This record gives sequence, structure tokens and C-alpha cells, in this order.
Amino acid sequence: MLCLTIGAFAIGMTEFIIMGLLPNVAEDLNVSIPQAGQLITGYALGVAVGAPILTVFTHRIPQKKLLVLLMCIFIIGNALSVIAPTYGLLISARILTAFAHGTFLGVGSILATKLVTPDRRAGAVSVVLAGLTIANIIGVPFGTFIGQQLGWRSSFGAITLLGIISLIGIIRFIPVIPQGPPANLGQQFRNLIRPQVLLVLLIGAMGCGSLFTVFTYITPMLVDISGFAEQSVTWILVLFGFGVTLGNMVGGRLADWKLMPSLIVNFAILAVLLAVLTLTLHNPILAVTTIFFWGVAAFGIMPGLQVRIMNMTREAPLLATTSSHSAFNLGNAAGAYIGGFAITHTGLISVPLYAAVIAGLGLLGLLWSLILHDRRASSDGADAGQSIVAR
Repeated sequence: MLCLTIGAFAIGMTEFIIMGLLPNVAEDLNVSIPQAGQLITGYALGVAVGAPILTVFTHRIPQKKLLVLLMCIFIIGNALSVIAPTYGLLISARILTAFAHGTFLGVGSILATKLVTPDRRAGAVSVVLAGLTIANIIGVPFGTFIGQQLGWRSSFGAITLLGIISLIGIIRFIPVIPQGPPANLGQQFRNLIRPQVLLVLLIGAMGCGSLFTVFTYITPMLVDISGFAEQSVTWILVLFGFGVTLGNMVGGRLADWKLMPSLIVNFAILAVLLAVLTLTLHNPILAVTTIFFWGVAAFGIMPGLQVRIMNMTREAPLLATTSSHSAFNLGNAAGAYIGGFAITHTGLISVPLYAAVIAGLGLLGLLWSLILHDRRASSDGADAGQSIVAR
């Protein structure tokens, strides 16, 4: 489990660290800040497109061997980033690295659920995903510091070393778990395009969209509305990161206890907190308090959504699970766009309100998903009753 968490930690670092190093990269490679920003967009698109494609081409590979292959791709991509002499090679290396992102987290989540008892599946997923959240607290600030002191390439060198440590751990400690015959692609696609699965993927995209609508513009909101000095924002984001980590772990425990009720309550709390943030931003203490609890709620939904998808695609969960990370990243991109739209048309203070509406739509989607599930269960029960009567 720790090996999988370290791999997720390294993935979290490589995804987010570029945000703190954009000026350094732009200056070193003689490109503009907007051009350097495409390194973030390119990575997100690499995750969104690469996860399902790589899953399709590797679905017959045993899961442990697949994890080893994915971590090798991750290591090669980051190593190329260290030595990339041009902007074109760097963005290509970022896209290559991103291809391993969604599939590694998908396979890692599935393997984690097989390493524990059935009543701890969501908790196991949250342990793996904790690597992503802890990366935001420790990895990204530390990696950014290294990059600012020793050059941005050294940050990618540190991530490469983390990837190697994870690879060694996977080879040494992850057991070979019997899987049975692999599901064919037709079966996997049929699982993926079922309305219930697509609905949960959409709900996940809405959850991430509500997060990035605000998170993308959190610095100008805290500086221009709350009145914080720019250097104080880093520590507020560290506090947010602690909230994210706490939410991830608590969300996993609650999902193991009562999956759908905990998800519904969590989404409701998330929508309310985002709406409240519109009011509390004007008070520095209340703003920081709300942001902490927002972090708890924002990531409390992630383990439950992953387990919900795995529960609905038991026959062939891999494509659906990895596709969830594609949906999450598309939600990230859409959230950033919606936040920018809000700033342009209704002002900076309205951004959390737009995010609250998105979270509210996710809540409605969950309620609809629950209704569909109950209808199907009733239908299956009726069919079973008729069969017994006929016999």
C-alpha cells in the first residue's frame, strides 16, 4: 500500500509542481508565461486522453506487470523533462508522463481493494489517493523550493528518484494476485457506457469542476478580497492541503460505512460551504476557516466515487476506473474555464457561487443515480419473484 501511495505522491508532484516553476521554465526556454502554461494544459489533456487509450492497449497485461510498465513510463517521462533542451521536447515529455497518470491510479486503486477485506475497500482507495493530497502539502512546496534554488530541472530529477523508489517497492512488495481471464474490450466498453457509470463519471467531473473553479483563482481572491499579503497565500494553501488530506481519509472511512448516504451528504456540505465562501471571503479569519473545511469536503467525495464506479463495473472495472481520472481532469479544465467566465462577467467575488451551483448539480446527479439504482433493484426483485412463481 505504501508503494502505491509513494507512486501517487510522485504523480501528484509532477502534475502540480510546474505551476510554481512557470517563470523559471519560461525564462530558461525563452518562451512566454502563457506558452509555459500550456505545459499544464498539455498534461491535463494527456491524462484525459491517455488513460482510456493506454488501458485499451494494456488490458491483457497482469496488474502488477502493468504497474511496473506504467511507473517505467513515468520515470522516463520525468527523466526526459530533466534533460529537455527545448520547449517542444519538454511538453512532449509532460504528455508522455501524463499517459501513466490515470491508468496507474486506476490500477493502483483496484489492487489496493484486493489487499484488504471487503469492508475496507474505500479506505484502501483513500490511502492510495492520499499520495496525491500529501503531494500538495509537502511535495509541491518542497519541490518548488528545490527548483527555485537549484533550477527547475532538479525538481523533475527529484520526482524521477521518487518514481524509482516506487518502482522498486512495487517489484519487491506488491503480490501477484490472480485475476482470472481478462475481460474483452467489448465487455469493458459496455461497462463504461452504461448510463449509471456515465452518470457517476459526470458527477465526478462536477465535483472536480467545483474544486478548480475556485482553486484556480484562490490567490487573487485571498489577496484582492480578503486582503492577505501574497506571501501569506502559500501557508493558507498548505492549510487547505491538510484539509484535503483529512477529507480524503475521512471520506474513505465514511464510504466504507455508508457509501451513497455519505456521498450525498458530502456533496450537500460542499455546495453549502462554497456558497458560504462568497460571504466569508470578506473576513480573513472566516475565509481561512471556510477554505479549510472546503478542502475537507472537496476531497471527501473522491474515494467514494471511485468505489461507486468499481461496484458498478465489477466484471471489468479497469477501463471505467481509469476513465474516471479522465473525467476528473476534464472537470478540472472546465472548472478553470468557468471560474474565468465568472470573473469576466460577474466579478471575482462570484466565483465560489458558480462553484456552489456546480456542486449542487453533482448532488442532483447523485440523487438521480440513487433513484435509478432503486428502480433497477425493484425491477430485478420483481423479475425474480415472477420467476419463482413460474417455477
